[in-house]
Amino acid sequence: MSVRRIAAVIVRYVYLVRGSLSRVFPLFTWVAIDMVLWGYLTRYLNTMTASNFVPTLLGAVLLWNFFIRVMQGVTMIFFEDVWSRNFLNVFSTPISIGEYLGGMVLSSVATSVIGLGVMLAFAVPVFGFSVSAYGVLAIPFLLVLFLFGIAMGIFGCALVLRLGPAAEWFIWPIPALISPFVGVLYPVDTLPLWMRGVARALPPSYVFESLRSLVLGKDISFTPLVWGSGLALLHLFAACWIFRDVFRRAVRTGLIARYSAESVS
Repeated sequence: MSVRRIAAVIVRYVYLVRGSLSRVFPLFTWVAIDMVLWGYLTRYLNTMTASNFVPTLLGAVLLWNFFIRVMQGVTMIFFEDVWSRNFLNVFSTPISIGEYLGGMVLSSVATSVIGLGVMLAFAVPVFGFSVSAYGVLAIPFLLVLFLFGIAMGIFGCALVLRLGPAAEWFIWPIPALISPFVGVLYPVDTLPLWMRGVARALPPSYVFESLRSLVLGKDISFTPLVWGSGLALLHLFAACWIFRDVFRRAVRTGLIARYSAESVS
């Protein structure tokens, strides 16, 4: 695996972002809007009850937005190659699948860190959010969501590679489709039995259940976070295997050479 080729994927995306305000603007805008919206909602709820909703509600929204930034950080790099019809050109070079995915992951690290910084810049001084309320558990919270975000991003790329560029509209709703099952804003116990079964297979559910237990002062067990981390790694390995299998099939069948907006089939 060549570090230079991984760096080339990152540098290309840096040049794309640097030369386009329309690519820079979304890195800051949507996360800032979410923090303002949910921040004032939590402030309103605090005036209605004696509870403090900032660590639970606003903290959960911040973590979930971090997951979305990670996932979209991966898919956006792939989509840039799709939209510019550059995907075939990229793989006509000696770059391997692992190097390409590595470049996407490292680029996603940068964009997600920017998004996290913007969210904290609003949540901490404006709405009184304190990271210290989570302590060292903030690290495994973010790690599990990061791994799962990378997995969902790679899986989304594989789906588009298999079905064609028009299938990108299947990718954007993925976080919204997952969120009811993982209990971002409410305990998983409130879900029907079949939804709870799905929740057990999704790593973020363990993060948000642990988050609520921590904020409510309950005893914290590290077992759920260990399960969540293991599931996140399993999803990541599965997503990489699926992407590799879909890519090889696209090369073997010639689908990659016919890559166009009409190739959904």
